[in-house]
Amino acid sequence: MASVLTVGEAVARIAYLSSDVVVSVQPSLAVDSEFSKFLRAYSSSRSPSVVGKAIPEILPVRHNADPLLSVFQPIRSGKIVSVTTSSSILVKSVPHLYKLSQYPVVIHVALHSAGYPDYSDITSIRQSGFTFLQSETLQESQDLALAAHALAIRSGKGVIHFFDSSNTNRYNPIFYENRDLVRQVLDVDSARLYQATKTGETSLYADDGRVASRTVAGTGTPSRNGESTGRVSPALDKPQSGPASGRESSVGSDSIRRKSSTDSGSVQSSAATSIESMSSRPISSDDIYSMISDIWLTIKEVTGRGYDAFEYSGPTDAKTAIFLFGSDTGFFSKEIDGATSSDQFAKAGIVTARLYRPWLRTKLREVLPSTVQRLAVLEQVRKRTTRWGPLLLDLLMTLKSDGATTPVIVGYQLGYLEPSTIQQALRGIFQNLMSEKPIQNLEIGSHEGPRDQGKEFQLKQPQVENAYMKILDQVFGQRLHVANRLDANDAGISATIAANPEFGFGSLLARSEHRTRFINAVQEAAKTHSFTTDIPQKWLSKWALDAEDAGKANSIAEDVIARLATDGSPSASRLLSSKSLFYKESQWLVGSDAWAYDLGNSGVHHVIASGKNVNMLIIDSQPYSERAATDAARRKKDIGLYAMNYGNAYVASVAVYSSYTQVLQAMIEAEQFEGPSVVVAYLPYNTENDSTVTVLQETKKAVDIGYWPLYRWNPRAEEKGEENFQLDSERIKTELKEFLRRDNHLSQLMKRHPEYSASLSASYGSEVRQLQKRKAKDAYSKLLEGLYGAPMTVLFASDNGNAETLAKRLGNRGKARGLKTMVMAMDDYPLEDLSSEENVVLITSTAGQGEFPQNGRNFWEAVRNSTDLDLANVNFAVFALGDSHYWPRKEDRVYYNKPGKDLHVRLADLGAQPMADCGLGDDQDPDGYQTGYGEWEPKLWQKLGVDSVEGLPEEPPPITNEDIKAASNYLRGTIVEGLNDSSTGAISAADQQLTKFHGTYMQDDRDLRDERKAQGLEPAYSFMIRCRLPGGVATPKQWIQMDAISTKLGNETMKLTTRQTFQFHGVVKGKLKPAMQAINAALMTTIAACGDVNRNVMCSSLPQHSQYHADVHACSKKISDHLLPSTTAYHEIWLKDENDQKTQVAGDAIVDNEPLYGPTYLPRKFKITIAIPPHNDTDVYAHDIGLIAIKGSNGRLEGFNLLAGGGMGVTHNNKKTYPRTGSMLGYVPKEKVHIACEKVMFVQRDNGDRTNRKHARLKYTVDDMGLDVFKGKVEDIWGEKFEEPRPFKFDSNIDTFGWQKDERGMNHFTLFIENGRIEDTADFPMKTGLREIAQVHKGEFRLTGNQHLILSGVSDEDLPTMKEMLAKYKLDNTDFSGLRLSSSACVAFPTCGLAMAESERYLPELITKLEGVIEENGLRQDSIVMRMTGCPNGCARPWLAEVAFVGKSYATYDMLLGGGYHGQRLNKIYKRSIKEEEILAIMKPMIKRYATERNEGERFGDFCIRSNIIAPTTEGKAFYENAS
Repeated sequence: MASVLTVGEAVARIAYLSSDVVVSVQPSLAVDSEFSKFLRAYSSSRSPSVVGKAIPEILPVRHNADPLLSVFQPIRSGKIVSVTTSSSILVKSVPHLYKLSQYPVVIHVALHSAGYPDYSDITSIRQSGFTFLQSETLQESQDLALAAHALAIRSGKGVIHFFDSSNTNRYNPIFYENRDLVRQVLDVDSARLYQATKTGETSLYADDGRVASRTVAGTGTPSRNGESTGRVSPALDKPQSGPASGRESSVGSDSIRRKSSTDSGSVQSSAATSIESMSSRPISSDDIYSMISDIWLTIKEVTGRGYDAFEYSGPTDAKTAIFLFGSDTGFFSKEIDGATSSDQFAKAGIVTARLYRPWLRTKLREVLPSTVQRLAVLEQVRKRTTRWGPLLLDLLMTLKSDGATTPVIVGYQLGYLEPSTIQQALRGIFQNLMSEKPIQNLEIGSHEGPRDQGKEFQLKQPQVENAYMKILDQVFGQRLHVANRLDANDAGISATIAANPEFGFGSLLARSEHRTRFINAVQEAAKTHSFTTDIPQKWLSKWALDAEDAGKANSIAEDVIARLATDGSPSASRLLSSKSLFYKESQWLVGSDAWAYDLGNSGVHHVIASGKNVNMLIIDSQPYSERAATDAARRKKDIGLYAMNYGNAYVASVAVYSSYTQVLQAMIEAEQFEGPSVVVAYLPYNTENDSTVTVLQETKKAVDIGYWPLYRWNPRAEEKGEENFQLDSERIKTELKEFLRRDNHLSQLMKRHPEYSASLSASYGSEVRQLQKRKAKDAYSKLLEGLYGAPMTVLFASDNGNAETLAKRLGNRGKARGLKTMVMAMDDYPLEDLSSEENVVLITSTAGQGEFPQNGRNFWEAVRNSTDLDLANVNFAVFALGDSHYWPRKEDRVYYNKPGKDLHVRLADLGAQPMADCGLGDDQDPDGYQTGYGEWEPKLWQKLGVDSVEGLPEEPPPITNEDIKAASNYLRGTIVEGLNDSSTGAISAADQQLTKFHGTYMQDDRDLRDERKAQGLEPAYSFMIRCRLPGGVATPKQWIQMDAISTKLGNETMKLTTRQTFQFHGVVKGKLKPAMQAINAALMTTIAACGDVNRNVMCSSLPQHSQYHADVHACSKKISDHLLPSTTAYHEIWLKDENDQKTQVAGDAIVDNEPLYGPTYLPRKFKITIAIPPHNDTDVYAHDIGLIAIKGSNGRLEGFNLLAGGGMGVTHNNKKTYPRTGSMLGYVPKEKVHIACEKVMFVQRDNGDRTNRKHARLKYTVDDMGLDVFKGKVEDIWGEKFEEPRPFKFDSNIDTFGWQKDERGMNHFTLFIENGRIEDTADFPMKTGLREIAQVHKGEFRLTGNQHLILSGVSDEDLPTMKEMLAKYKLDNTDFSGLRLSSSACVAFPTCGLAMAESERYLPELITKLEGVIEENGLRQDSIVMRMTGCPNGCARPWLAEVAFVGKSYATYDMLLGGGYHGQRLNKIYKRSIKEEEILAIMKPMIKRYATERNEGERFGDFCIRSNIIAPTTEGKAFYENAS
């Protein structure tokens, strides 16, 4: 059955089968070429190639990014490379073609069609040294593509295979290629020889002397028997076609081809020379013909289809003939075949070229009948640069140089012809041809071609790059003029030309000259008296003085225009006809990194060298990767360094996903600079449709590692006493500044630190990493030299510390038994030493879906893929840690302890001898992994012969959090010493626990972990700081101060947390103390915002009733202050400078007293929240203490119902842990509520579990004691009784968005802040807008428990101003789906160390994918509470949501349903370990069902229970009952 429908598919299949690497040139990375979708499909199915040793690599490259550069590195590394492209790249790639012609690369070229094909792209490069093959039909494209690859391999020279796809795609479908024929034709032995060599060439443009040559001996005979490379996948293994005959037509399936001169003849291959004559010489034209003839003969023997260098069809005694070099010979052949005797073109012959270069004169003479007297040469060459067409010149030289009778040769330029006009065209051709004096170069057909077909690919800016354009719009507004914008209406200019820098630069120069003339005209007009009044003259004179000052000129331009408009004189009218010139524009050229590949031709250097006041924004989209870093040939020129070398240009290197503020600053400075400015902007993506998260992660890697440093260079800054160079990349700032202070800024930087260069050609980081491994191992070995006993090397892979702790403990026990033990992380161990070890023990935990932990992945990959590792003399043992219930689905159980099991099997396969069976530690066992470990370890000692050692020392118990607190001297520990240690960005493990009490967590950027590890660097450590903000109320001044802290000391963002406070991320250790001091200067604090103490007290925001809210808020602050720790360590460490000897205290000089907490504080964290009915916007049931405010008859606060025992934290698959809602203890008057809270906390302090932190929260204490016993205990120490709870009712636990008015007439606006992240983006300058609002706001800001923000206390007088500012910054938009408005997510990746999956960065994307079905079913306005967390600790309180997703591993979640809409009922696990595809497959029909089957007013969680989709969770202990 015929299967191949297009030439793109036919060629792509052959290229894939015949290559190690295919460079797929595409219009853009989001737009497929005619080949790319097929290549991508084959690669995805992992289909093998015939010549490749592995799955072929597909390299997508944009057409304007110098795509042939991508060929050099792989082809010089011994890879067989092919290229699929349109002809548009050829002429621009001429410098590369001359060099690549001496390599076995195949370039498949679809002729670039703009109405009809243009062969001038081929003729322009005909002398480049390539062999050129032309195919005309779909079948020919398959055969000649194969022939091209076989010829390239045999000859060692480049081959260009070209065709007109618009023509060939009109032919009937053909069969898939014959796989046996492919193997037979391709010379696999020659391919293997090439793959086994690496060339030494490095230059791109200079001639390095490489010439494809052949050894003239027996080896010169081309191989015709390729060997099979194995079975192929069904996707590429289809039946062969049968023999085909005739020339196919583009207008039907009938065979219309006349007998060819090659149909019956055979072609002889060249004979091998004797071994005595062996020599090496360049490949000649005869060699090429001999090889291609042999290839074509093989194809003919199998298929019956014959080919030759030139093909003639027609009578053997023809007197006239056409040599056609253009589209669709079939049309002409059909008309000539059907000609009558009266037609002049009857019995004419047709000649076409299959082998266009080398041009073989003798072969042409052989096929052209000697009877031909007149020859018409039809060339479809649109861009002719000489009077005579290139093919005409070839024929003249061929037919007039051999002394034989020469026919009359007449050249024609072939344009576009409709099939119906072919006959008429032939009459015109032959009428001229047969005339006495034929006219040369007549044009046949239309030059322009059809307007509605074959449109050139329209350039458009990738959607992802719009970020920078939006920033330009935001900064410069109506003043912005982009000279080469893609949507410009430039009459007669193609988009490709209009987008380039030369065109834009010329346009700007013309525009500047026009404005200069206009300024002169204004100055002249101001001197005349040609206006109706004197008023315009005064304004014009004033404007002319400041015409070049953008600020001043633009500020009065409107007034000048207004005065001229009312004047009415002819002079005023003339000036008004160009009124836009009264404004001084901000002029920009915008380009991509395609401008960086050849600065000499791109025009960038013209702009820089001109010294003109032109701004350039150049967007670089190449992601940082190992391949990009090691491929020297593919590296772009660094436009930033290039411009800085000129010395006259402002230069900035920016990245919007690293520092939005720096982008703004750079653009403003560039525009203000008088002279050329270059802003090089980073926006890495693999395809234009990459997600924001992907772009963000790539940007962070590049900036952090120094691949893309952020800097600003102003060559005139020193005139103002400032540094010319400002480096804005935090991690390399000090080191790079040291070099840039020297006179020769750039050369010193490049010579001394090439790792900062964009032309990096070696992996600096990998070398450092290898050196570090070797030093660590050698240091260990030196320590062990003096010890006796058998050696034991213990290697671990650990994410959460359990495997590492176990390994170190095993090492210590081994030492106690007399063994020489060494303990290292697997990735720190030099693998080359493994075969020389005697005894190796490997301990690994399980990450993700059966993956190795991060510090063992490289080790495992190396062991798994090694082909030469011999472990025959190595003894080994493996212990694995996992959870047999973590992946409960039957199909997922293979993940249980998979790393350890796989490692055990692989080591045994490599010859190592097991000392014990693979040990399996299971978290589900009574003692967790210790159960299995306790059985496994004795077997190891027994095998090593040290199981009976006596007098072993007692092991100290492991240090717990309780030990750390007790020894900390009231939270001091060694925090001060750790902060002062500049050798690392981290602090000690013990201090990491203590700093939580001070309101800060140490974290590292997990987006950068792998990359920094590969570079031999420690993780990118930073700190999260959380404020203590009772009730979530802040003043405008405090908001401004918080904003400044995030910008100057953090990562330029703020997080509004689910606990109603500010949180800062990315604060490096050196800025931690200044940040703490700045927070306290804002009259806030961070003490007890984290840690085993009472944390931030929450309070409903309640904008409708301000006085009532004030009463409740006062209680929240009172409780917060009452339960604060008393230690002075916070003040000593953070708030006093190092010179304050009176209060700066260290060590044990002062012993504090903690009357509430004692020296060990609480067993675990303690949280209190207040809700004001009917709004449960703080999730009052989810906390250790939940206070429900009760309003008195006077409308003021009277007291609280007190709940105790709520809590969200859970451990996956550990049924001893569960979420719990708070239980009612009773009513408490407002005057006593802080004491009641204190007593509840005391019972927890004295009775909570301090031995198991997973069982230490108040919820377990309540359940262990029983509610009645717990309540009685509280009342006993309180000395009072709880009253009966007062009635209350909750309606929802979400926020009410938009404007509301309170009882005092004040206005409040609730803003939607998705997941609480305050930041500026190109689409939404939220952070800037809120800062500007805070500058004028007179009320307060209220943070909500759902991570949103209330602009509170706006008077009617200020209301218009506030509305205007909200609209200006798009902050007034609350028109989102009810699902989005009701959603919430924790931070998770990249900063949270506990995260197992994305949350904040992913939930918005998931909601977007659900909103379609939401709208389709009429639910856009309906609130459905959806929450997501990256781990089961529950920071976003997912266990109370109607639908929730809790991270299980990367991109994998547990799905929960059935939570109460008011936050009163826990949900239950519905599906475990599902990914996005399954989530959408479940949610979409469920939402549709809810829309059609719900009762009136029924909420989604209630519907799920009523419909028996999920069972209700009646209490925390029943959480796992009837769950999935």
